[in-house]
Amino acid sequence: MAKNGRVTEAMSMLSSAIQANPAMAEGLVRVRTRWAGGTRVIGNARDFAPITVDEPPGLGGDDQGPTPVELLLIALGSCQEIVYAAYAEQFGIKLDAIEIELTGTIDLRGFLGIEPSVRPGLTRIETRVRLVSDAPEERLRELTDLVERFCPVQDMLTNPVPITTSLAIERPTAHSVSASRS
Repeated sequence: MAKNGRVTEAMSMLSSAIQANPAMAEGLVRVRTRWAGGTRVIGNARDFAPITVDEPPGLGGDDQGPTPVELLLIALGSCQEIVYAAYAEQFGIKLDAIEIELTGTIDLRGFLGIEPSVRPGLTRIETRVRLVSDAPEERLRELTDLVERFCPVQDMLTNPVPITTSLAIERPTAHSVSASRS
């Protein structure tokens, strides 16, 4: 867990700055992905090491990394844990441990186009949260309500986010074709 009120201090300073200048509230999050052949994709976020995303052999992959759906569940669980830690610190609730196990249910008939009435994505997500704390159960349930209300990833999964796509089409050049054969 965060030490010495670092999370609370950071949230308080950011909140004050945004209240003083509401234009500061909106930011951009950018990542980049690049197809690496087969079902493998390399993802980059800021200056961190690249993340390999792949599918298991049953879906034509080489199992070189988590699937996009697994990464989505990791994003949800980790975001919830960060929000638990932040709000627990803010409200003086001592947490010794937070663990979240997430299970997503998917019907591959949607992804494979077998059944048009079946959605291609997850149909259900279940989370099992384990908190280690000597705080009263009522306080921990209130904390859980805050997490469900303020977790950004949970919000994006429960409320549709508009997605716009712009497409840039480039034709291979003689140089790029010979380079890809090397």
